[in-house]
Amino acid sequence: MRLREFFSEDAINLQLQSSVKDDVLKELVGLLSLDDKAEQTLVKMLKRRETLGSTGIGHNIAIPHCRALAVNRLRVAFGRKLEGVDFNAIDSKPVHYFFLIVAPPLEVSNQYLPVLGKIAQFAKEADVPDKLAKITTPQEFLKLLEDKNI
Repeated sequence: MRLREFFSEDAINLQLQSSVKDDVLKELVGLLSLDDKAEQTLVKMLKRRETLGSTGIGHNIAIPHCRALAVNRLRVAFGRKLEGVDFNAIDSKPVHYFFLIVAPPLEVSNQYLPVLGKIAQFAKEADVPDKLAKITTPQEFLKLLEDKNI
């Protein structure tokens, strides 16, 4: 299993418009192209998850994630906001890179935690934040995932 397998070009936004946490979550969920009810459910679940503790893992990266009946398979998206967003990250720095993961409550393939772990592993590589800042297309993002081979 490779991270690249889970991302598609249409679920990558390199110019998020939002500047506050809740709006960023809405914008990320919007990349999944779900119906309105599913989107509202996911945003609510993600906000609830954030109340348990920020998914901002430091190094300007956040991995908002949840399980919800609103999806029938694991879904991921990537968003970037170069100006940064206050996300209550563990290092108190603004977040520029957002990896969204949502999965159904029960998934046969059980990929939710492995994908979460792989994204964290990818994100913590020393050169990744700089490379994420420089990419200009969704294709370059996907190539970075392939190059890292995680």
